[in-house]
Amino acid sequence: MATNNQEIVDCLNNLVQINNDRIQGYLTASQETDQDDLRSVFSEMMTTSQECRRELVHEITKLGGTPVEGTTVSGKLYRIWMDIKSALTSKDRKAILNSCEFGEDAAVKTYQTEIDSDALNGTEYLLIVKEQYSKIKSGHDKIKQLRDAANNAA
Repeated sequence: MATNNQEIVDCLNNLVQINNDRIQGYLTASQETDQDDLRSVFSEMMTTSQECRRELVHEITKLGGTPVEGTTVSGKLYRIWMDIKSALTSKDRKAILNSCEFGEDAAVKTYQTEIDSDALNGTEYLLIVKEQYSKIKSGHDKIKQLRDAANNAA
């Protein structure tokens, strides 16, 4: 694999990992909450990340790369997502959404970092990543809106 391809694969794998974080977080959140509206939103977020991950894995394979398994290398985001479980045990809507929004901020930041990187510049992959970013950002904004409403209701 050429160095350029490896750089692209590395960028796409970073996005696979953040989607894995997101899937794990929302899986936990949807299993633990008793609020149907949140379950529905969490399921939607999980589905979006599963679709993004599938598309990224396909592109990585086409490039001759190996898609990563698991969550982010540092494990930090995974632990943050696992904190959702603690928040959910109290069934506190505000705490749940605050945790989710923190994870959403990390997902958006990761996508922005990869879009701004030189590795994807001038490639077909930049368009794919920008389209996914739009979906991830939309999910982020939905969680933020729900969080703000929960904070205002408190």
